[in-house]
Amino acid sequence: MVILARELYLNTQINILLLCGGGGSEHDISLLSARYFESCLAQRDDVNLLWLELNGKGEYRTQAGKKCELTNRREIRFEDDTPAWRVDYVIPCIHGYPGETGDIQSYFNLINLPYFGCESEASSNCFNKITAKMWFTALGIPNTPYLFVNQVDDESLTRCEAAFDAWGSLFIKAASQGSSVGCFKVDNRDEIKETLTRAFSYSPYVIVEKTIRARELEVAVYEYQGQVIATKPGEIICADNTFYTFEEKYADSSHATTQVEATNLTEAQVAEIRDYAVRAFKGLKLRHLSRIDFFLSDQGEILLNEINTFPGLTKISMFPKMLAHHGDDFTRYLMDNIKAQLAN
Repeated sequence: MVILARELYLNTQINILLLCGGGGSEHDISLLSARYFESCLAQRDDVNLLWLELNGKGEYRTQAGKKCELTNRREIRFEDDTPAWRVDYVIPCIHGYPGETGDIQSYFNLINLPYFGCESEASSNCFNKITAKMWFTALGIPNTPYLFVNQVDDESLTRCEAAFDAWGSLFIKAASQGSSVGCFKVDNRDEIKETLTRAFSYSPYVIVEKTIRARELEVAVYEYQGQVIATKPGEIICADNTFYTFEEKYADSSHATTQVEATNLTEAQVAEIRDYAVRAFKGLKLRHLSRIDFFLSDQGEILLNEINTFPGLTKISMFPKMLAHHGDDFTRYLMDNIKAQLAN
């Protein structure tokens, strides 16, 4: 009887809440990514889709601008006389805070609302660059040499200057921000203190990494039909002596280019990168999707750089391109995960 009830439920329409925005530094990019989900689900006759934008004040609004709230009864309640809307499932298409930080997922867990993407603890572990690197090391996955800094003082400056002298160049990054937010390259020793101060304006913790001269490779890792799939690595190619800043990712004037499948890699390198990607996905208990980024250094080292637990899905984003290049259809993959989750 229970199995029959589940089958009947999954043969009816599913009310899916598409939640985007968040009010953080990547709010506008989240809206672009949400358009991708919207386009994928628009033609599904088994889905009712409601788009809500969450602003920095914690307020929800529909595309028409109606104010509403997501209640602990898993309903959208409107301020006017519009009937409440039952929520069966939510896609939290929010980059950075409060999506990739795990905050919004904690609320979903509290009200027993199933959702797409990584769970709260895995999201939090990956979003904090320091925590993530500790996990990479614990899993036996090579990553970039780094220092942890929790304040700007004489001791921190001494440690960073010693690292600069040993490494020749540094990346100073806000530890709890998106992959390219609050991230600065330092090639002048005298700029360390000022750059640390800037990074701390984005996050209470800062990570200082050795600058690696490397190719930037990305792998789409996702669950489909009960399997964890890692695509062949794609590549981000930046202009000489630059790195993939937030502006380079999304600006129309960007000089960066992408390859959905990187060239000039040996079979052994591809296999090792994919193995590390799957190991990270499984070891950190990720779910549904992640983009896992690597460096291939001039010395041939493969180093895990970072994990994006809800990667961008804009027209220039690598994750959907790599998934499609691997031979999978995004909508079928998405619905496979949603229906499998609702059936449990």
